[in-house]
Amino acid sequence: MRRQGQDVMQVNLAGIRRDILNLAHNYSNAQKLVRKATSNDPWGPSSTIMAEIADLTYNVVAFTEIMQMLWKRLNDHGKNWRHVYKALVLLDYLIKTGSEKVAQQCKENIFAIQTLKDFQHMEGPKDQGINVREKAKQLVALLKDDERLRNERAKALKAKERFAQSVSGFGSDGMDTMTSLGDMCSPDWEPYRGNSDPKRKDKQIKLIYNFHYP
Repeated sequence: MRRQGQDVMQVNLAGIRRDILNLAHNYSNAQKLVRKATSNDPWGPSSTIMAEIADLTYNVVAFTEIMQMLWKRLNDHGKNWRHVYKALVLLDYLIKTGSEKVAQQCKENIFAIQTLKDFQHMEGPKDQGINVREKAKQLVALLKDDERLRNERAKALKAKERFAQSVSGFGSDGMDTMTSLGDMCSPDWEPYRGNSDPKRKDKQIKLIYNFHYP
């Protein structure tokens, strides 16, 4: 219980520091969203925020700001491994549901992602770098397979549209609840999850599956 309280305090302090830096650097709304989605907080990026960022990639100015911040995050290292991992998770999402220019720029700079296949960081006996290495491998493979990329985009965009239509009658509270459950059932959440009750996890996955695919 005491450890949980300390973790919450650390997250709150990190959020305050992030807000101060946002103000000091006069970051745009798009940049703030990317920084929040790729923070060091011990949980995965919210699908609600990622969807908002994906929509912003269709704006010329916002697209440039988003990609600049993402490349900066990908260039991080050491204890900031979550910056790198979450940036890869966000890139994967944007490649599938954002502007096609995201995938185009990633292909042009694929070497920057390829180098992350050798990312190293240990926290005690735990190899945190493996999360980054595996995600980088998945992303590079996707970017090198044009046919698969087209299919993944088509599938993701249809799912996004279907989800938006489904939650339109829920209101903001319902949407937040569903996206939170969706985030927690995503494989990309695995590095942030502790040991949870398997029965509870199965119920969450079944709920999300039934919601998206009635």
